Amino acid sequence: MENEEKTKQSAGRAGHEGPARPLAGRIALVAGATRGAGRAQAVELGRAGATVYVTGRTTRTRVSEVGRTTETIEESAELVTAAGGTGIAVPTDHLDEQQVRALAERIDRERGRLDILVNDLWGGEHLLARSVFGKKSWETPLADGLRILELGARSHVITAALLLPLLIRSDAPLHVEVTDGTAHFNRRYRENMYYDLAKNAPIRLAFGLGQELAEYGGAAVAVSPGFLRSEQMLAHFGVTEENWRDAIARDPAFAIAESPWFLARAVAALAADPDRAERWNGRSTSSSELAKAYGVRDVDGSRPDVWAYFEDVVYGGRDGSAEDYR
Repeated sequence: MENEEKTKQSAGRAGHEGPARPLAGRIALVAGATRGAGRAQAVELGRAGATVYVTGRTTRTRVSEVGRTTETIEESAELVTAAGGTGIAVPTDHLDEQQVRALAERIDRERGRLDILVNDLWGGEHLLARSVFGKKSWETPLADGLRILELGARSHVITAALLLPLLIRSDAPLHVEVTDGTAHFNRRYRENMYYDLAKNAPIRLAFGLGQELAEYGGAAVAVSPGFLRSEQMLAHFGVTEENWRDAIARDPAFAIAESPWFLARAVAALAADPDRAERWNGRSTSSSELAKAYGVRDVDGSRPDVWAYFEDVVYGGRDGSAEDYR
């Protein structure tokens, strides 16, 4: 466990640029921070000086439907603190209105406001291969389809509705909706009706909330990572972050994969930008676009752009390889 934490911490440190603690004094919530991009974003916000509330369903005594026991919300909070911030774990099921209300009341009681809300809720990967990909909507078990909508859309709406009253108390509120695919890329059908709806909903949520937050000097932004090397994805391919390229033989598109730290660094830079409302409010963007704007790179020094690769090469027929888009 100790070696695993040291690996994760050093991965987050490598290549970090910019002021050491631009978010000192800021209060953040990363909803869905048990693992993957959510955990990495929490750590990077903490590294920038923020106090970060981290939520999720898997704890050291309880496992969510995702079924992974190797990452917990308590560990995420510890990683935030180890990076230089203050990590506070609050086990929360964001589909349970009462739990989310209790979370909001706790932040209100302890801090009085919220400056940054990152909505990275999902946890539906276990449903995709079983019920979604390669199937028509009417072939998808209705219960699984509705669960996808709950995990990918309803949870986001509940969280926004109950936490935004705290967010607008900030002098510069930032709401980040994390999804899969940009608005431009998602003009294509995302393989299955339920998945398509779940991953487009956060984009429209950020657009609408951007209109509402504008009068408070705030910004709502939808952000998508690319082909993410999350813990679950690495386990799926039977590789680790150290030898992830071994999986390219199974799936050539994995050559364009990015670590969770790429998105995390980009979001931390966004949060530290005093002009973010003018530049990004209501927009749908990607880890790659933000990284280019803020000079951020992934842990290996690259700047992968999966969406351009798919647009140009996979769908556009242009000659090129994934390496050309790193």
